[in-house]
Amino acid sequence: MDGITIRDLVPGDVGWVLQRHGELYWRDEGYDSRFEVLVARVLADFLEGRQPLERAWIAIDTDGVRQGCIFCTRPAPDTAKLRLFLVEPSWRGTGLAQCLLECVIDHARTTEAQSLVLWTHESHRAAGRLYRRNGFILEAQRPVDAFGLATMEQNWRLPL
Repeated sequence: MDGITIRDLVPGDVGWVLQRHGELYWRDEGYDSRFEVLVARVLADFLEGRQPLERAWIAIDTDGVRQGCIFCTRPAPDTAKLRLFLVEPSWRGTGLAQCLLECVIDHARTTEAQSLVLWTHESHRAAGRLYRRNGFILEAQRPVDAFGLATMEQNWRLPL
């Protein structure tokens, strides 16, 4: 993608991922600080137990500024899981989200996962449209109270 370099984690990235998730999800969704706790746990688990099939991608613009991220964990040998997908507001609608999603899908296929799964909320409608366009199937949704809000939790799966 023009104007973007995609790379693995380097020192400082994890703090940025946590900060931006907290700030943007509070601003855009109204999530309280419990969401940051969840993100911190996901990041800690990823860093402490990262397995060879697990990856992270950070999108950097030409000025060296982080503009997005996406992670792939491996909860089971045949299942890859998309985590911590974020694109900065100024880069939304540019194709960066598609580019990052393709990184995860390609990685899951290359590492012989049978499916790629993710967990999200219905309020992330643009993300839901992106998942559907890429062949993900909405497998389940249910009402929950999450991060100070009533919302619909969703589970999506992409057969590979």
